[in-house]
Formats: sequence, C-alpha cells, structure tokens
Amino acid sequence: MILGKEKTEMAGLGIGVSSMKAGERALLHVCWELGYGKDGNFSFPNVPPMADLLYEVELIGFDETKEGKARSDMTVEERIGTADRRKMEGNALFNDEKLEEAMQQYEMAIAYMGDDFMFQLFGKYRDMALSVKNPCHLNMAACLIKLKRYEEAIGQCSIVLAEDENNVKALFRRGKARAELGQTDAAREDFLKACKFTPQDKAIAKELRLLAEHDKAIYQKQKELYKGIFGPRPEPKSERKNWLTLIWQWLATLIYQVFRLKRQKTD
Repeated sequence: MILGKEKTEMAGLGIGVSSMKAGERALLHVCWELGYGKDGNFSFPNVPPMADLLYEVELIGFDETKEGKARSDMTVEERIGTADRRKMEGNALFNDEKLEEAMQQYEMAIAYMGDDFMFQLFGKYRDMALSVKNPCHLNMAACLIKLKRYEEAIGQCSIVLAEDENNVKALFRRGKARAELGQTDAAREDFLKACKFTPQDKAIAKELRLLAEHDKAIYQKQKELYKGIFGPRPEPKSERKNWLTLIWQWLATLIYQVFRLKRQKTD
C-alpha cells in the first residue's frame, strides 16, 4: 500500500499504518466513514453497508516508494519482478550479515505473492512466481538458523516443501534446524531424503556423520548410566563349579529322602 495513494475504502487503514513502526503489530478499529462507507461492498471483500472494520496488521517494513503503484494495481509480471528485486536486495544484505534487514526484504517480496495471488496463477506464471517466492522462504530459513530461531526456520522450509517435496535446500536446512533442536530422527530423515538427490554432497554427508557421532555419544552415556544403576556384571561361574553344586544338591536330596523313609517306618 502506498500511503497517500491508497483507495478510498483503505483511507482508515492508511491512517493507522502511518502511525506504526516496522515490525509492529496492531489491531486497528476503523469506522465505516473511513472504510467501505454507506454502501458497503458486495464483491471481494464482502462488507455490509455502514460497517466498521477491524484490521489485524503487521507492518513488515516500509521505505520510499520504488514501485510507483500499489500492489493491487500491478500486473502479474510487475508483481513478480518487484518481488525479485526485493529478493536481490535481501541477498545483498544477507552477504553483509545484516540478517534482520535481509529478512525484512524477503518478507516484503513474499508479500507480493500472497495466497490470494498464487491461487489465481497456473502454468508458466505460477512457475515464475515460485522461482522467486521459494528462494525467499529458503533465504529466510538461512537467516533464522543463523539467529538460532530454529522453529521459525523449520516453518519456512516446510512452506517450500509443501510446493516441492524434493527440494534439496529445504530438506537440508530443515534438517539442520531440527538437529539443533535435538530432533535427531526427523533431521536424519530430511538429510537422507536430500542425499538421494545429491549423493555426492559433502555438506549433507557431514551432517549425517555428526548425527551418527551424536547417537554414539548418547549410547555410551546411557551404557555408563545403566552400569552404575545395576552394578558390575557378574562373572560367569566355571563349568566345574556348576557340576559340584549339582552333585551336592543331589546328595542333600538323597539324604533327605532316606531320612524321611526311616521316619515313616518308625511311625
């Protein structure tokens, strides 16, 4: 949305957004006079006449107008091109280790290709949009891993895998995030699946080796723990000692039976 050039029905939203800071979330209550007015709206969105509006807003970021027009007025090619430029700006910031600023650009790029927009695309246009949108999600995941925000990184990778279940970068980065959270089985599953498509990848092989070493260390700790609980394992008795024990038991049983028979006769 370009402030000062927003549509009439978005005037109240524009006023609310202009008072917000980047990264802020707000609940904006807009009266009907600054919304869809006396007549309402009967297409999309469907708004009754004289209806107040409640907006839940997150301001991803803002800057000086570059695109020259609002997102809703752009053609498909313009939206994809604008998103791609945002992605490239994010990449430059990422290379400079400005992770928060990079993520802001990736988020703004993704905002140009929201669910309502993607739902309308098919064929080459959908492929064009995904070729920009998916890398933005993956680059977001890379930033989040560096910032140790692993749950969010998993979410970004999962969005890509919902579209492309065999995306190697998404599998690898989700595996790394899961490994950091101690979800070793799930991480191994991601790495092994990625390895099927790039079996010579050294980075994937390294992560699998680290998981194997981690499992081995855990096994050794458990082994020591159980050894302390149950004590040292008893040494097996020699075969000769076992035979002597059996003979003594047999003799004791024999003496007992003889004694019992004598007692019965006496009775």
